[in-house]
Amino acid sequence: MSDQLTLSAETREGVGKGASRALRNSGRVPAVIYGNNQDPLAIHVEEKALVKALMSGHFFNATIEVVAGDTTTVTLAKDVAFHPVTDRPMHVDFFRIGKDSKVTVEVPVIFTNEDASPGLKKGGVLNIVRHGIELICDANNIPEEIEIDMTGYDVGDSIHISAVKLPSDVTVTITDRDFTIATVVAPSALKSSEGDTTVGGDDASDA
Repeated sequence: MSDQLTLSAETREGVGKGASRALRNSGRVPAVIYGNNQDPLAIHVEEKALVKALMSGHFFNATIEVVAGDTTTVTLAKDVAFHPVTDRPMHVDFFRIGKDSKVTVEVPVIFTNEDASPGLKKGGVLNIVRHGIELICDANNIPEEIEIDMTGYDVGDSIHISAVKLPSDVTVTITDRDFTIATVVAPSALKSSEGDTTVGGDDASDA
């Protein structure tokens, strides 16, 4: 389960470009909390704290407690707008949820036991088609990552979602096909000697 993040916030009265610019100049980032059939709440958070949370690696797949005064709201981060030149965060959208709610999140995949993959041991290359999988799960039980065991995969093999063991009560959002997550492709030298110029075959088309 992903660690829960916490951000301190303050409500904001002023909206518009001028008010937002003043907040950013003071080291704050304007944000809004919406959803759960409640009115949107305009807030602002400290830029340094927000950047630290963004660097945690699971900002978008963990619940975030936003604490504004005496009110704590459980949210999911839905969008962060960044400055096109400086990459500083300019605005954040938080989606308000209940702890027992079902949520849709994209969870990163990691690959383990690569030394037990015959294809990779031959010099094959792991071609990752999807770096994350969109899942439906309980808000209080969001997986931090999905582990894919590479044991036994040879050159030419594909790893489909049907081969991945998901935690209980977790389902994928794509249910109409057995989509590809990764393939093991031949190294360039081997492909050139065999006249094979296709990387990943046609499996990538169903990703």
